[in-house]
Amino acid sequence: MSDATLETAFTKLVGVRHPLVQTGMGWVAGPRLVSASANAGALGILASATMTLDRLRSAVREVKSRTDEPFGVNLRADAGDARDRVRLIIDEGVRVASFALAPSRDLIAELKDAGVVVIPSIGARRHAEKVAAWGADAVIVQGGEGGGHTGDVATTVLLPQVVDAVDIPVIGAGGFHDGRGLVAALAYGAAGVAMGTRFLLTSDSTVPDAVKARYLAATVKDVTVTTAVDGLPHRMLRTDLVDSLERAGRTRALVQAVRRAAGFRKLSGLSWPQMVRDGLAMKHGKELSWSQVLLAANTPMLLKASMVEGRTDLGVMASGQIAGVIEDLPSCEELVARVMSEARHVLGTLPTPG
Repeated sequence: MSDATLETAFTKLVGVRHPLVQTGMGWVAGPRLVSASANAGALGILASATMTLDRLRSAVREVKSRTDEPFGVNLRADAGDARDRVRLIIDEGVRVASFALAPSRDLIAELKDAGVVVIPSIGARRHAEKVAAWGADAVIVQGGEGGGHTGDVATTVLLPQVVDAVDIPVIGAGGFHDGRGLVAALAYGAAGVAMGTRFLLTSDSTVPDAVKARYLAATVKDVTVTTAVDGLPHRMLRTDLVDSLERAGRTRALVQAVRRAAGFRKLSGLSWPQMVRDGLAMKHGKELSWSQVLLAANTPMLLKASMVEGRTDLGVMASGQIAGVIEDLPSCEELVARVMSEARHVLGTLPTPG
């Protein structure tokens, strides 16, 4: 194996040097982090759900001004303007389209016809089988250890299950932060790993220092899964706000949700009907109260309070369980080099048959 690279089906598909993905985290994965990840040899993914179309266009152009390496844009397949965003990334020559929810067959076809690599993120084998049948080029599989909206099947169970079910490259996510994890994922048959919290906790991340300090101070037990924010299982750091949301009655929660939704409406340019529609789209068949529907639509504001404004008392901090074992803030270049060096070391110490 080369000292410089570890080629997999994913690296060949996308054209990156290393089988690593920096995930599209809202308010976190902006041009600076994405370009730093790309320049380090990973696939950086720009988070677009919290951006207007004009802001997305300028963000894509900023990444292109900072790097010549491939990068991706994360899209919400259920957004009302999803097709406009697809057209934008095609027109701007973005290499990869990443989706938090399964895109439609038509969207996949439109992207592939334009030469864009389509990589949805999924949390269940049946979803992987569906998008693979629709033409997805690869899939990111997030186990329950992952941050943000998550399922209850551990990566160690879900990843090999999906690898066995589809014939496209599979990238493991949820619980990865070092070279040992990368080698473990490769052993399961994955073509790489995706990391969110680990890239959030780098010096290239624009997350405020006080927020990074909260993550670094967290133990594994400080990372919880709650449905109090938007009615869906959401992995995040346990804070006083999370505790208060879990204790709040329905009326109080609705008042809080309307106030926060008004802020997100002004920021995003969405109308109230669009916000309610987006919130309903995130239900996924769940029975949600009106406060939860509004919270689902404006959860980005709760994330913005922490990730942009540093208000850990007013916001939520989505987090993978792995935050409990991360202790430093390397640059993306240092992180990627370390992960790959560890992976090569682990591979070199594995016993050989015979």
